[in-house]
Amino acid sequence: MTGTVYKSTGSWYTVKTDEGAVYECRIKGKFRIKGIKSTNPVSVGDIVDFKLETKNDRETGVIENIRERRNYIIRKSVNLSKQTHIIASNIDVVFLLITLNNPPTFTAFIDRFLVTAEAYDIKAILLFNKIDTYNEEELLEIKYLAALYREIGYECIGISAKNGKNVDKVKELMKGKVSMFSGHSGVGKSTLVNLIEPNLSLKTAEISDQHQQGQHTTTFAEMYDLSFDAKIIDTPGIKGFGIVDMDKEEVGDYFPEFFELKQQCKFNNCLHINEPKCAVKEALENGEVAWSRYKSYLQILEGEDEHYRKNNYDE
Repeated sequence: MTGTVYKSTGSWYTVKTDEGAVYECRIKGKFRIKGIKSTNPVSVGDIVDFKLETKNDRETGVIENIRERRNYIIRKSVNLSKQTHIIASNIDVVFLLITLNNPPTFTAFIDRFLVTAEAYDIKAILLFNKIDTYNEEELLEIKYLAALYREIGYECIGISAKNGKNVDKVKELMKGKVSMFSGHSGVGKSTLVNLIEPNLSLKTAEISDQHQQGQHTTTFAEMYDLSFDAKIIDTPGIKGFGIVDMDKEEVGDYFPEFFELKQQCKFNNCLHINEPKCAVKEALENGEVAWSRYKSYLQILEGEDEHYRKNNYDE
């Protein structure tokens, strides 16, 4: 039998067949997929082959094969630096929710997320949430950030999950697709999903006053069928984004504005750091490339984590 993984809780996987039958499945033995050292060999969105077995009058499944993934979003595991965690697979579009404060989303995080989406060929759309809560100065900052990312080619939408502003635009972009919503805990993912599909009733939680960060409400990634020909993968709030499986020479290719200028660099293998006649550095000096993006690029090259949080409150 074949089905799609809708939920993973570590040891059991909820699998749904094309006919709509749902089975709880487990994996037999150790799974190694093309050398990926992952904390979760099977992820939400995977298409799997499984066989049924009956134990104690209960019919469950055993996953025997994982079909080749079209794409996936992956990051370094929080506590096991050499391990990776596949957040979800076979995604059509990923929406990254961004808040200016309460909690803050920094450009280093946005850029790492976008680089990962580019590397795995997943369309990314930026949703600037909570725009109903910002003062004039903060709205100007949001407009500046949106203009920066639009210039590069990313779709940016200002939304309010609380009062519904532009949520219809988001729904339109989700039709006929498997969408994933991501972002830090507390940015309003669950509130937005509940507005899009009220009968899901995902848990929401208040922001922690002490640290201005969200409380964890989603523990595992889970896929849901929506009422308007769309599927959504709800994911746990993520603290940081460690880039994996990327050579230094290819990082610049996942910054679209750098990739566009690459052919104009004197050297084919230009890393855009100290090389002479570098088109990216020239564009940077002329204000045609954002310094925040270049700084993110250097951080990724140097293998640094985002330096914007000293404590790991999220996970």
